[in-house]
Amino acid sequence: MYHVKLNLSHFPAQSDAEVLNITVGDLLRKTAASYPDAVAMVDIADNGDCGQSWTYGELLEQAEHLAEALSSRFEAGEKVVVWAPNIPQWVFMEYACGLAGLVLVTANPSFQVSELKYVLEQSGAVALFMVNEFRGNPMAEIAHQAISGNTALREVINLENEDALYATGERPKMLADVQPDDAAMIQYTSGTTGFPKGAVLSHRGLVNNARFYAGRCGATSTTTWVNIMPMFHTAGCGMVTLGCLQARCRMVLISLFDPNVVLDQLEASGADIILGVPTMVVALLDAQNARPRDMSALKLVSCGGSMVAPELVRRVQNLMGANFSTLYGQTEHCPVITQHHLDDTIDDICNTAGQPVAQTEVSIRSVDDNCAIVLEEVGEICARGPCVMLEYNDNPKATSETIDAMGWLHTGDLGRMDKRGYVTVTGRMKEMIIRGGENHFPAEIENCLLEHASVAEVAVVGLPDPKWGEVIGAFIRSTGPLDKAALHAHCRANMSPQKTPNVWVQVEDFPLTGSGKIQKFVLRDRFVAGEYTEL
Repeated sequence: MYHVKLNLSHFPAQSDAEVLNITVGDLLRKTAASYPDAVAMVDIADNGDCGQSWTYGELLEQAEHLAEALSSRFEAGEKVVVWAPNIPQWVFMEYACGLAGLVLVTANPSFQVSELKYVLEQSGAVALFMVNEFRGNPMAEIAHQAISGNTALREVINLENEDALYATGERPKMLADVQPDDAAMIQYTSGTTGFPKGAVLSHRGLVNNARFYAGRCGATSTTTWVNIMPMFHTAGCGMVTLGCLQARCRMVLISLFDPNVVLDQLEASGADIILGVPTMVVALLDAQNARPRDMSALKLVSCGGSMVAPELVRRVQNLMGANFSTLYGQTEHCPVITQHHLDDTIDDICNTAGQPVAQTEVSIRSVDDNCAIVLEEVGEICARGPCVMLEYNDNPKATSETIDAMGWLHTGDLGRMDKRGYVTVTGRMKEMIIRGGENHFPAEIENCLLEHASVAEVAVVGLPDPKWGEVIGAFIRSTGPLDKAALHAHCRANMSPQKTPNVWVQVEDFPLTGSGKIQKFVLRDRFVAGEYTEL
């Protein structure tokens, strides 16, 4: 714990960890030079079979080979989309793009046509690297439709086709002079406008945030870390992948989350650490209870995405014998902002989001005058430091609304701070719904539903749920009867499956503010009180 005694809701940056001015590629080179024979990555197939492994020396060799191929086909600074699950080629692309100076744009493998089309076009990507199918999602078919009319795209490459992936182009095989403050990735995060915004993340931000996080988790060169977090998110490709790189430890990469496969790997590999969202942790605990494995090596279950109940922490301690640590962050901060320490109490773990990570200022600021407020008072959580994104891609208005003139990143989340600097998240200025640790934004879902002929007006609201934290509720006004199955099918055809509402309610009218805006909190309260009937 940082021992501070604050008088105001402003936590100063702590300098116990250094800010490194280094790129993702140079970091891999540095680690490979010091630990060439240490195992860097182990690939685990969907069925749980252990596949190929790579040392840090071999990983660098693979990444440099791919970086040279990419540099012969693309110019430094160009954007390429990686659309795939957790496979080794994703990791190769992450490091190769870092070495070649390309900007890696991440895409969720559950995307449908409109979602993939938007990311390709908004990012200005010149290439799409993908797989043909994942979990029944026909990605090759979706890509064929999504790239129609896209004149900027020069390549569509199957990541599992080595000849195409490592093909040599007409440019010289010269790697760029990449700088720490250059853009490394664009990760899309939706907003209240309904249109996703591309957070442009720097090498320096990603590298340092991952090291701050992994260091507080206690990761060392002897650690084995099972990575179940999606690589398309900063948790998988940043916190864990780059965290393991800087700890010089072994990462076990699992392509598909299956609780029994994960538990078998935790036991077989003697893993020390795993990061998951609460729903993943609950699934692991249920599977462990049904068929116990030897978890004696596991030291830490790290958890992000939403607040946790004391019972969950106790179950982890009892069934797995491990410490439990939660964190709070957002993509725009690469992503971790606050995190618990290994010796924090169960009260702090369950009731706060921890203290800020190293080199990070955090302030609770008034929504009226943007000044730090008194301790324990609720305001907007803001962060400042080396991990703040560079900008939103091609969106200066949104950038200026999110990063103020003083460099504060405005998270849009409400919270309070105690005299020790521990932060408690109390709510959201934004209307984001967190279902099972995954963020969903009402406007995006509303825009989709409004395209259905039977929907006149719609309000999408987060509804409390004991398993998922929140589920997605759609309150719809229609001129006639609603067909729930048809609405469900419409959402599935136009959005990723997890964005489809779980609860459907038909209403005659909406509670409105004086200015005519829908009062979503009233809808939520009335639903909880039993005043609405589901379709």
